[in-house]
Amino acid sequence: MNKPEILDIFKKIQAGEISPEDALLKLRAEPFEDLGYAKVDHHRELRRGVPEIIYGAKKTPEQIAGIAGAMLNKGQQLILITRLSAEAAEAVGKSLPLKYHKVAQIGMIGEMPKPSGIGKIVIATGGTSDIPVAEEAALTAEALGNEVVRLYDVGVAGFHRLLSNLELIMNAQVVISIAGMEGALTSVIGGLVACPVIGVPTSVGYGASFGGVSALLSMLNSCASGVSVVNIDNGFGAGYLASIINHPCRA
Repeated sequence: MNKPEILDIFKKIQAGEISPEDALLKLRAEPFEDLGYAKVDHHRELRRGVPEIIYGAKKTPEQIAGIAGAMLNKGQQLILITRLSAEAAEAVGKSLPLKYHKVAQIGMIGEMPKPSGIGKIVIATGGTSDIPVAEEAALTAEALGNEVVRLYDVGVAGFHRLLSNLELIMNAQVVISIAGMEGALTSVIGGLVACPVIGVPTSVGYGASFGGVSALLSMLNSCASGVSVVNIDNGFGAGYLASIINHPCRA
């Protein structure tokens, strides 16, 4: 149940169309729906400002379709499914109007909202190999109502590429910095901008990068203030956090 639906119940109470007891029953019956294999949280948007999002990895296509169907039945306008394999997307798409973004491994049901944030989210990557994680972040942020600017392959191996876009990143409301190897891009951006910077270490790199641990530790040890770090390859978490920063009054 979303905010407009809750407000509609309050208005009906005020108008005498339903009793307070009936309204309480509707509210108590709505918090989650038990499907047996999942308990779909229909009140998450009311609490958090953003409805529940489906994590697709390790779920069967049938489970994903069932959860998404329950959300649609409750009137959710846009459903986001992260870490969705191409095979699972093909199966889910047979029963639901799914749009699949292969690079980001994201499935969507519904239309993207118009941007409603107070500024722009700039997503910068160290290299082309970081783009799958960056696209997960970008599509997540766009699905949550943000204007996103993509700035790919501007890592420190060619520092002039970043400097040529300095005005762009300095005018951002928040920057998501995505890099593997040693993860140095995040510290560099953190030292250039006044806005919050979200670092996303990726598992891109040779053996001594330890699957992204090296980049993670570099970002956590950044001497640039105002830098926060999410987990390795967690583009979704970065896009979500950036949206919260860009919608300070959403909840």
